Amino acid sequence: MFIDVQGNGPDLVLIHGWAMHGGIFAPLLEWLLPRFRVHLVDLPGHGHGRDEPGFDVADCARRIAAQTPRAPWVGWSLGGLVALHAARDFADRVRGVVLIASSPRFVAAPDWPYGVPMEVFTAFGTDLETHYRDAIERFLALETMGSPNAQAELRDLKRQVFERGEPSIAALQDGLRALETEDLREDLARLSMPSLWIAGRRDRLVAPGAMQWAAQHAPGGRYMELNSGHAPFIGHAEAVAEALAAFEAELPA
Repeated sequence: MFIDVQGNGPDLVLIHGWAMHGGIFAPLLEWLLPRFRVHLVDLPGHGHGRDEPGFDVADCARRIAAQTPRAPWVGWSLGGLVALHAARDFADRVRGVVLIASSPRFVAAPDWPYGVPMEVFTAFGTDLETHYRDAIERFLALETMGSPNAQAELRDLKRQVFERGEPSIAALQDGLRALETEDLREDLARLSMPSLWIAGRRDRLVAPGAMQWAAQHAPGGRYMELNSGHAPFIGHAEAVAEALAAFEAELPA
C-alpha cells in the first residue's frame, strides 16, 4: 500500500475518504508537519495506489497497521471506517482514533435516524458505470453542501480528485458497498483507546448527531463540532490541527 511519510515528531496516520487520496489533506499538513511525522495513506484504487485491485476495509486496516508504527489514526469519511476497524482489530497499533466527519454507520435504518438514505449510495453506484466523472463530481458537491465556503471547497476538491490520476471504478464501487453495509456501532463500546469525533455542523453526509452519539458510546470518546461541511480540515485546518495535537498530547505513551 502506498504510504507517504512526511515531517518529524510523534507519528500520525491519516486516511482519506471515498474517491480522494492523501493529497486532500494538504491544507491540514501545513499545520501538522511542524509537529508530527505524518503517514499519508493512498487507499487501494485511489491516488498512487490506483493500480491495486479493489478495496476492502478490513484488509486496508490490516495492511496499514503492518506498515506503520504505533500511532494515533485519523480517518476522514470512508477512511474513518478503516481507522475504526484498526482500533478494534489491531488495538496494539493504534494509540488513539480520530474520526473526521465519519460515522460507525453511514446508511439510515429504523434504529439509526442519523444516516443517509440507501438510495443515495445506490444511485452513485449506478452512475459510476455510465457517468463516471459526473458521479464523482456530484458526490463532491454533496460533501461541500452546507459549508460556509462551499464554492471554494468544491473547487479545491475538484482540483484534487484527479490530481493523481483517476481512481479505480472497482475500488469506488467497493467503497460505496462498504459505506452501505458497514455497521460498527456495537464495536464502539469495546474500543480500548481514546477517541475524538470531529463533526461539521453543516455536514449533509454525516449528521453531527451521529458523531455525538458515537462519542457518547465509546469509552473515552470526545466530541468536537466545527462550523463546516463534510471536509472541516479544508476551511478549518488550524482548528483541526490544534485538536489533533491536543488529543495526541494526552494519549498514553
